[in-house]
Parts: sequence; C-alpha cells; structure tokens
Amino acid sequence: MHERERELRAAEEAVGSLRGAPVGEPPGAPGAGGILLYAGRPGLGKTALLAEVRRSAAHDAGCTVLFARGGERRRNDPFHVVRQLLRPVVGTLSDAERQEAFGSWGDIVGPAVGLTPPAGRLDPQGVRDGLDFVLARLARLRAPLVLMVDDLHWADLESLGWLAAFAVHTRELPVLLVLAHRDEFADDAAPLHQLVARAGTRYELRPLKPASVADLVRGRLGKAAEDAFCREVWTVTGGNPFETATLLRRVLEQDLAPVEENSGRLRPLAAEARGMTLRGWLDRLGAGTLQFAWAAAMLGTGIRPELAAAICAQGPAAAARSVGELRRHRVLTDAADGRLEFVHPLIATSVYQSMPAATRTAMHGVAATEIQNAGQGLLAASRHLLETVPDGDHETVAALRGAAAEHLAIGAPDAARRCLRRAMSEPPADEERAEVRYELGCSSLLTDPAATVDQLRLALEERPGLRPELRVDATFRLAQALAHSNHLGEAARVCREEALATPPGPGRQRLDVAHFMFTAFQAREDDGPARSRSLARFASALDGGERSTVSAVRVLHCWDLTLRGRPATEAVATADLALEDGRPHRSLGWTNTLWGFELPGVLGISYLYADRADRAEALFDEAVWAYQVAGWSGAHLGFAYCLMGLLRFRQGNLREAEDFLRRALRSAERIAPGIPLQWFAVGVLADTLLARGRTDEALALARKYSFEPPFPTVMVLPDAPTLHGRLLLAGGDPAGARVALTEAGALLDTRGWQNPVWAPWTGHLALATLGQDRARARDLADEALRRAERTGTHSAVGSALRVSAAVRGDAESVELLEEAVRRLAQSPAAYEHAIALVDLGAALRRADRGEEARRALERGLELARTCGADALAERARLALAGL
Repeated sequence: MHERERELRAAEEAVGSLRGAPVGEPPGAPGAGGILLYAGRPGLGKTALLAEVRRSAAHDAGCTVLFARGGERRRNDPFHVVRQLLRPVVGTLSDAERQEAFGSWGDIVGPAVGLTPPAGRLDPQGVRDGLDFVLARLARLRAPLVLMVDDLHWADLESLGWLAAFAVHTRELPVLLVLAHRDEFADDAAPLHQLVARAGTRYELRPLKPASVADLVRGRLGKAAEDAFCREVWTVTGGNPFETATLLRRVLEQDLAPVEENSGRLRPLAAEARGMTLRGWLDRLGAGTLQFAWAAAMLGTGIRPELAAAICAQGPAAAARSVGELRRHRVLTDAADGRLEFVHPLIATSVYQSMPAATRTAMHGVAATEIQNAGQGLLAASRHLLETVPDGDHETVAALRGAAAEHLAIGAPDAARRCLRRAMSEPPADEERAEVRYELGCSSLLTDPAATVDQLRLALEERPGLRPELRVDATFRLAQALAHSNHLGEAARVCREEALATPPGPGRQRLDVAHFMFTAFQAREDDGPARSRSLARFASALDGGERSTVSAVRVLHCWDLTLRGRPATEAVATADLALEDGRPHRSLGWTNTLWGFELPGVLGISYLYADRADRAEALFDEAVWAYQVAGWSGAHLGFAYCLMGLLRFRQGNLREAEDFLRRALRSAERIAPGIPLQWFAVGVLADTLLARGRTDEALALARKYSFEPPFPTVMVLPDAPTLHGRLLLAGGDPAGARVALTEAGALLDTRGWQNPVWAPWTGHLALATLGQDRARARDLADEALRRAERTGTHSAVGSALRVSAAVRGDAESVELLEEAVRRLAQSPAAYEHAIALVDLGAALRRADRGEEARRALERGLELARTCGADALAERARLALAGL
C-alpha cells in the first residue's frame, strides 16, 4: 500500500506483541492487547488499510479476528456493530464452548446480539457488563483476539458505549482493538471521544504524495502516462486515494490518453466523480439499476439482495441484472452469506443522497414494511420508520410503540426514546397521546431521571388523560424519578396531591403509601412524630385490605419503629407481618416494579438493626442474585452491593464490606455524580475504613466526594451528619465534632429518631466531650445506654456499655466492659465485640489483673484479625507485649 508502511508496521508490531512473537514466527504466550486507532478524512484509505491488517492478523499471524463496520444508515440500529462482531465467531463455537462463553449471561447478552428473543426489560449497564464477560471468555477460547471496527464514527451508540467502556480491559486481556474513523464526530458521540482519548496509538492518515499518485496512474493507465498528466491527477484529487482511483476509472471509461494535452479534462471528470448527481447516476446505471442501488443504500450494510429487490419492486430476473450492473460499475461487491456491500462508504453516501427527498421518504416506508414482511421484526424496521414523514397514521404509531418496547427489552432505551418521540410527532390519536407520553417517560426511568420527570409531568397534564391505573403508576414513577434525583420532598408532595384527587381504592392507597415512603426517606422533616402517628393509624385501617398494599405499609411501619428506636422485638414482629411463608410478599420482590427496591431494602436493614443478620443476609443475597439474573447491573445492583457492604460491616467482616462497598461506588460513578447510591456507598465505606484503622484514607474519601454539609435531601445510611461528626473526631477535631454531632442530634430528636445503631450520635458526642466536660460526657453516655436498652438488641446495648466505660474511671469500667463483652458475644457485631475485648484487656491490665487481661487481649487480637481491623489488632498486640 502506498505510503502506509508506518501504519502497517505499527499493526504488525501490535499483533506480534499480542501473540507473544513476531508475525511469521511460531506464537508464544498471548500478551496484553491495546488500542490501535487510524483516523483521517474520507477516502484516505482507512478501509483498505484495515482490510490489509485484517488479512495479515488472520492469515499471517493466526489471530481470531472479529470485524464490524459502522453504517451511515445504521446508527439508529442498536447493537448493530456488536452483532457483526460476535455472531460470526459464536457460530463457530461448540455447544460446550458457547456455554462457557456466555455463562449465566446468555439471557442478557443474547437478545442484544440477536441470538435469543428478548424477555422482559434489560438494564443497559447489565448488557454492557454481559458483553464484557463474553469478550473476556472469547479471549480465552480464541486467543489471541483482534477486534476491528471500520467507520467507527457511524457505529450505533449502544455498541459505541460498550466499546468505550470495554477498551480499558484490553490492558489485561489478549484483545487488540483496531479502529478506524473519520475526524467527524456527531453531537451525541461522547463515547467516541472517550475511545480516542484511550487509544494507546493513533495514526492520522495523510494524502498521498505526487510520486505515489504517479505510481497509481501508471499502474492503471500504463507506464507511458506523462508526468504532467500524473501531476494534474494529484492536483485535482488532492492525493486522496479513493478519489484518485475513481478518477482513473472515469479516465478509462472515457478512453482518455494520459498525456499532457488531456490534463485539462481531468478537473471536470473528478468533480463529476466526486459528487455524482441524480442525472449522473441515471446516465451511468439506468433507471432500474439505480432504483436497486437506492434500495441497497437504504439498507446500508449486510445487504440482502432479495430484500433490496422487494423494496424497489423488482422481480428476481430484474434484480439479478441490477446486481450484475452494480458489480460491473464497482458500486456493489459480494460479502459473506450471499449478501452485498458497497465497494466504499462514499459510494453508498453518494447513491443515497442522489435520491429525491420524496422518493427517499417513500422508500423508507416501503423498507419498513418489507423488513417486517421478511420476518425481521420491528427492531429492524424501526430505523426506517424514523425517516418517514409524520402523517397521523395509527399503524405507524402502533409500530413505533411496539419497536420501543422491543428496544427496551434488549437494553437500548435511547433507541426506544427515539421511536416514542417520533410516535409523538406522527401524532397519535388524542386518546392515545397521554399513554405514548407515559411510555416515553418510563423509557428513561433507569438511565435519565430528569427526562423521566419532564415527560411524566406532561403525560399527567395531557387531556384526554391517562386511564386511572396508568395515572397512578405515572405518578409513582414520577415520584421515583424525583427521589432518585434528590428531590424527596417534591416526590412526597406529588404523591400526596394525586392521592387527594384519586377516588378511594387500591390506586389511592398506593399513592398514600408512596407519600409515607418518600416522606420517611427525607433527610429532614417538619414533624416526624406526627407522621409516625399517621402511619400507625393508616396501617391499622388497612388490615384486611389489598395484600400488596398491606405488606408495603407494614414494612414502612417496621422501618419507622426501627428509626424511632422502639423495641426491636416490636419492629421484627411488624416486619414478619409483611412476610408470606417466611418470605416477603411477591409485590416486595427486588425486581417487582410495583414499589421499587426501596421497601425490600429497608425491610432487610430493619432486620439487621434488630440483630437479625440472618434474615437481612437472606434478603440481600437474593437482591444481588435477582439483579444479576435480570441484568440490572446499574444502580439496582450497586444498591444491592451497598446493602451487602452494610451487612458485612455490621457483622465485622470488614474486608468483604470494603469490597462490596467499592463495587457499589464504582456502580454509582458509572451512572452520575452525586446520586443517592454514591452517598450511601461513601458513607458506609468511610465507616468501614475507620474501623479498619485507615483514618487518613477515610478522610480522603470524604474529601474526594464532598461528604460534608450540606447533605442531600435523601436519608443516607449511616446517618450522614453523625458520620461527619465521627470523621471530624477521628481527624483530630473534637471541637468541630461536638458542633456537628450536636446539630445531628437535634435534627434527629426533632424527628423522633433515636435508634442508637443507625445514628449513634450520643455515644460519639460523649467521646468528643470527654476531654472538655467529663460530667457532660457521662450524661451523654447514660442517654446512649438508655436508648440502647429501649431498643433491646445485644449489639446496641453492648456498644453503649463500651462507650459508657470509656467515659468513666477504671473502677467502674471493668464491670461495664465485662457486660459489654457478654452482650456483644451474643450479637452479630463481631467488630464491636473485638473492640470491647481489647478495651477490657486494657482496663484489666490497669487494674493489675494481668492473666485476665492477657486472655481478653488474646481473644480481642484474634477477633480483630478475623474482622480485618488492622489498627485494633496492632493495639491489642502492643498491649500484650507490654504485659
């Protein structure tokens, strides 16, 4: 290839590194891959370059090559590039290999790849995670792997988003990405910018020099081509290889001798070849052949001849003649599986743009119909429906709504929104408009809460309005989206206002429950005790009502009892009423959309704070499993990881807690900054790091994520103001800690929330006050103990006894710590138990009870090591060394 030696050499070196040996030598152990990027203006040879790299990687180097090409007409076809990459190689796998490649992700990745029919609605992040898994397994089964995408700038956004995220894994997998794109980015192509930024090596293709163009001219027209003629070819084409080749074909067609006196005829020939008009294509191909070419341009890539023939209404014989002519004129060429491709994307663009606007629109409508007639379904037809002119057609609206549902089912909400927006512009019939708007709002529920809010508000304002049951659901979804955007107060208000306007019945009850739920989840509330009383009355009045509503209200009542610090036995008894055969009612399932994940989440947390870690673990394990199976690996799975982290923290398994919480934090960061999940994960992770003795790391984490006032409107676990005070105390600022903890306590007491496990502000304030006012510290510790005793759990009482011992003299502390150790030994709080043992050992040592001190310290050291509490273990070790 002319003037592309540097680019080819770079590819050869990258492939050699991937296969563990230079190309042409026996392969070694596969190495890590990387990203090789070729960029340049149209026609500079990216496609030809990738073709040569593809040939060399497959035939000379023995690599498995996965190849795809973006299509100008296929950008609205979700996972088009992914399907091209994966389907050919999947077809070569044995049943056993296919099972290994897909593992448990088959039902999630299969619909996106077009291997299995969709079932349910998939989370886009789950699909991306599944694709990561499959590629990692294929890299093992078919290593080394070269993944190539030409015309990346035309890749569909779903494939592009996955590729941008997967690119980081090429550093650790035997996968080389070889990508080619033009320097023209669409406004919505942020993933393309990310890929370009992550490319290890980027080569910008340049136009050919005059000598190389002269070689091309003489190679095509003969060695007698004169220098002046060759120079003029270079001048009029600018050294563009594609334009040069196209011009030379026209020169041959015109039987033009390559001599200086004919140089003046090159510029008009080049202009004609560069911008073929309708008249130019007609003159060259004839009407029938051009119509087939238009149909092929509609389809873009992977062109089925019989489908193109149906779109342009040609029979088999006429279609065969058209294909023959298009091959002869170097417009189309043969591809795999009997399909056709355009010889170059620039030709496809030229053909498509030569269509009169009315013809183009009409043919897109015909294409949508013929694609469905061919059994390819609404997913394939929808991109053509998007190009038709709005005409108030009921069938078009129905098809677009059906296509949107199928896009959601394969994890492509952006494509669903495009279809529903187009359906709104058709427009739908008056009686359907609100429902289409509702579907448009719900299509972005998992990915774009702000868009959901806007569309659902409009849906609720439409007249004629939604059916009563849909109106209730739209209000609940609107409240969910508001809550997930940190607007808890507005979420509660929306539910309350709609409930007052809804006739008595299940719908109104659902909105009343939602109002109580979103109010309870606020970080601040004007009159918490009054709400608690209203909730209790509401729960009593509902007994014997709709089971799903009754179960939801009982969970909320249980959560309210938990936060208020009521006896744990009372909270557990209330929680148990929400169960059915020992399990939460099906309406409280993790993937059930009636209530969302919040209610099963607080049910599990209530059990955890009541020292029923076994029940909490069963619920949280099920959450992780349910979201993994469903492919909901965005915020939902992140929330489940956060709950598992909280559970492990409370159990004292600090290593596992940290692992789960970091996974949750990564999930939050992939979605958006500042969402509630991020606050939850940062809060519990900071608490975990403090427990592990990594105070500086905890403080750095809090600074990185601005874990400080003002806190979000959503309630954070653990209580954010209380944890902020604890961080200040750990960071050596007792005065700041006293202020923060006092403010936190005042706010919580106003709401009537006195659970000493969820918000242990009294105990932390006692420790912060000890150096300033011992009597005040004792009073605070006594209050913490009273609250713990009212809750009645061993973990709460044991922790409060430990704090009480810390603010008293040695004479009293031993007895208090012995009781704390006894209590905590009966609780799931292993880390708290370890602290109490080490504190007891230190107190016994000060009391000259050396042998007892040794036993307590040895037990504390062993338990601290088991928990992963490194600083506590070191403290115990040093104390033992001093005996």
